[in-house]
Formats: sequence, C-alpha cells, structure tokens
Amino acid sequence: MHRFQRFAYYCVLLLSIHALAGCAVKPYLMDRAADTLAVQGQSDEDDILLAREASAFYLKLSESVLKESPGNLKLAESVAAGFTQYAFAFVAFDAEKLESQDAKAAQRMRERAARLYLRANQHAMRALENSLPGFKQALIQNDLQLLARLRQDQVGLAYWAAASWGGFISLSKDDPDKVADLPLAVNLAALAWKKKPDFNRGALTSLMGTFESSRPGGSMVLAEKYFDEAIAQSNGESAGPWVAKAEGIALKKQDQKVFIQWLNEALQIAKTHRNLENEVMRERAMWLLDMVDDLF
Repeated sequence: MHRFQRFAYYCVLLLSIHALAGCAVKPYLMDRAADTLAVQGQSDEDDILLAREASAFYLKLSESVLKESPGNLKLAESVAAGFTQYAFAFVAFDAEKLESQDAKAAQRMRERAARLYLRANQHAMRALENSLPGFKQALIQNDLQLLARLRQDQVGLAYWAAASWGGFISLSKDDPDKVADLPLAVNLAALAWKKKPDFNRGALTSLMGTFESSRPGGSMVLAEKYFDEAIAQSNGESAGPWVAKAEGIALKKQDQKVFIQWLNEALQIAKTHRNLENEVMRERAMWLLDMVDDLF
C-alpha cells in the first residue's frame, strides 16, 4: 500500500473507531488498527529523511492505539522499537554531532533522547509484565523459574526493552541509581538471547557484544566473539554489527587501522543492501571516519 494510502486508511479507521465509541465493534477495530500499525512499523524505508519526517506521526498514532489494545504484543514491540530507533538515530546521534559546536544544546538533546529511551523501555516492560505477570520482579530477583517462561513471541519485546534500557543508562552516567540497573538490562538481553540467539539477523547478538564491551569487568574477547557471531547471523546484509564492533572493540583498543577497516566494511554493506537500518549505520560510519583524528 502506498504511504499516502496508508495515511488515509489509518485516519478513516480511527475516525470510525471514534464514531463507534462504546459499541461492541470498537475493540475489533482497535485490534485491526493495532495489527496494521505493527506490520507497518516493520516495513523497510531506505530514505532516512522521509523516515525521520514520518516517524513522529507513526509513533504518536501507534502509541495511542496501543493504549486501547495493550495486549497486542506485536504493536507494543513495534512502538518500543520505534522510540528506541528514533532516540538513537535522530536525537542521540544529533547530540553527538552537535557536541563540539554547542555543548549546552547537545546536552538538551541527550536529555530528550534519554526520555525517549525510557518511554520505549516502559512500553516494552509493560507489555512483558502484562503478558507474564511478575516479570519485572523476577528479573530483579533473578527468578529463573519464572524468567524461563519467556515465550518466542516475547523475545522482540525483551530485546527492545534491553536495548532501550542500555541507551537510557548510557545517557545517565551521572546518576548512580540508573547506572546500577545495567546488570538488569544485560540479564534481560541474555535471557532473550538464550531463547532466540539469531533474533533480527544478529541484532540481539550484537547488543550482547555492546553490553559485554561496555559493562564494568566485561571481556573484550567475549565481546568480539559476539560481534563476529552477529556478523555471521546477518549473512553480510547488516552494517550494524560492523559499526558496533568498530566502536566496541577497535576504538577501545585504540586500533585506528582496524577501526577504519571495519567501518569501511559497514559502508560497503550499506551500499549493497539498502534499508533504513543500514542507512542509519552508513551515516554513523561516515561520521566516525570523519572523527578519526579526534578519536585516536
């Protein structure tokens, strides 16, 4: 369906829901809207500017529908993914690029990105809690019996909950209480990874590598193994693991030659396999290459 046709479809559907408020058919229409939005949230768009402009409308609309259909796990996953990706690609990254020109403005953008990450995490954790009562407390108490009940259809929620949590913590390093939650985010990612290690073509494995390389006492050897596994799982079609590996391994080791080599691998993949994720990573890889003299 063409994007403008989709826009009209959503508007008509929501107007119909509003007109039928209180009728028995309303839950059916809401579920139908939720299913449609969840599928749309998973579609590929390789024009990053168009995606940026469309994201705010999609996220607000999806969030509104999710409030009416809180049991729709696919839509909850899509909303959590959308807020996490928006925070990473369009807010936190902009803050990094702005830092050298306007530190105060960059800080304001980081604070906004943190709020968006938190919003994503809350949507994902709420859906996990609703579908698996006691989940958050089980994670805190490391209740393996309850955690083992995580289902295949909940892995995506767990992934985005962990990814957004990690993003939130990375922007809250001055708050010890928030940083103290890092082990919970790592354990949540590990739980999802054990259930479905190849989730999203290596994205979950790459997240494991990022957590391992950034957590206190983490193993660089294990982190690199995760990144290499993620690269294999992506079948050479995802630039993300290469960028993550460059930042998580080569940059930390201050190996400039390998850093450049891995980022160029990412650029080549992004050029060959066009989609929004790779376009975001292409822009980040190019920026990192431009920053080499400052990073090393």
